[in-house]
Amino acid sequence: MSRPPEGRASTGQKIEQALEKALDPLATALKRATTPAPKPAAPGKPGLEISPLAVPFPTIPPIGGVEIATARAGFYKHERDDLVVFRFARGTTCAGVFTRHKIGSAPVDWCKRHLDASDGGNDVRGLVINAGCANAFTGKAGADAARRTASETAKRFGCRQRDVMLASTGVIGVVLDDRKITARLNDIETALDGDMHPTDQWARAGLGIMTTDTFPKGSFAECRIDGHTVRIAGIAKGSGMIAPDMATMLGFIVTDAAIAPPVLRALLGLHVRTTFNSVTVDGDTSTNDTCLLFATGSSGAPRIGRVGDRRLKEFSAALDKVMLDLAHQLVRDGEGATKFVRVSVEGAASPASARKLAKSIADSPLVKTALAGEDANWGRVVMAVGKTEEPVDRDRLAIRFGPHVAAVDGAPSPTYDEAKMSAYMKNAEIDITVDVGSGRASATVWTCDLTKRYVEINGDYRS
Repeated sequence: MSRPPEGRASTGQKIEQALEKALDPLATALKRATTPAPKPAAPGKPGLEISPLAVPFPTIPPIGGVEIATARAGFYKHERDDLVVFRFARGTTCAGVFTRHKIGSAPVDWCKRHLDASDGGNDVRGLVINAGCANAFTGKAGADAARRTASETAKRFGCRQRDVMLASTGVIGVVLDDRKITARLNDIETALDGDMHPTDQWARAGLGIMTTDTFPKGSFAECRIDGHTVRIAGIAKGSGMIAPDMATMLGFIVTDAAIAPPVLRALLGLHVRTTFNSVTVDGDTSTNDTCLLFATGSSGAPRIGRVGDRRLKEFSAALDKVMLDLAHQLVRDGEGATKFVRVSVEGAASPASARKLAKSIADSPLVKTALAGEDANWGRVVMAVGKTEEPVDRDRLAIRFGPHVAAVDGAPSPTYDEAKMSAYMKNAEIDITVDVGSGRASATVWTCDLTKRYVEINGDYRS
């Protein structure tokens, strides 16, 4: 059978080519429809995707008495800022809450020592934060590196080294190379004197303190003190090794109110319990947990020097709002998380008992993996409640997932509907409520699910 001359197509080939041309747009459209869109990469560690529970960074207006700058010191191999410096106006006050971990880091020791001094927190001028090296479990060498960092920064800001606060996050057991920080202080000073918009300053700072975080965490609120508008802004980082009693997180909050250090300490201690200390991702507490609250006094509001001052009522509520927002964002960015979960315990014998029961549920790997599998396995909740040895009336125990009753009066609910429960478990935000029938106390803890991605992220944390 003869073949058509080269360069010429047979009638059959022409028909085939015409069909291919006609069908090509359809094939392309089908390919697009069946190929999943690539997920956005996180701005922090390479290989991470932005959490599906992420929230946008807020708009933050100017807050008098504070400037922020970031730089790349080189604690990470990849290109990213990993050094953040705050510069505060003279007279800025400060208070802090720190990890209860028995092996605190050098920066935690530094801040606690100087804030606990007789006049501590009365004139804090700077804050230096690095990501990529925790400077924890590093002995005298780590302590010396922290001191040198504060000393060099203090020379630039014209203050005492004790007036510079420090914070670090990253790998434990590596001594901080403070030369990497001091080498970038000229760039930091130039940036501090620049005119970057406050929202950009705060957002870049939020990015600069991230480790396995997938989005920067910020919050802002306004209130009134004695007729004056007062602003509060904050950033935080944390994604894994998150547990109550100062979760593994760094949090930095600044207000332009004028508040004495003892009052700041009281406010921070009051609100940390129901915010940062009421979130858990994996039940592990870190060596570096730090939350610092600064008050620059630049708002014009009168100075508050007494804890019981009634003028603090609105400010206290606004501070709680900022802290709770940041705490929730830590959970939303839990390593590998796909569910944001609120665990509420009611009918407990005491607030401490309610808190322990809620934490047991929120920390349970069996509960958390069931949530990841969208399985309302309320038997695992029963397990987590009973193992605490807290007062529980078995015959009055009740469990709800959102509005759906799973158990009541110590037995499966007669109205239990598996289809409705399964549909509810597909939500990104889930409420679990347990009444233990032993009293009137209650507590709430926020957590997330436990997925395969958590294992993957922590399996190669140091790579």
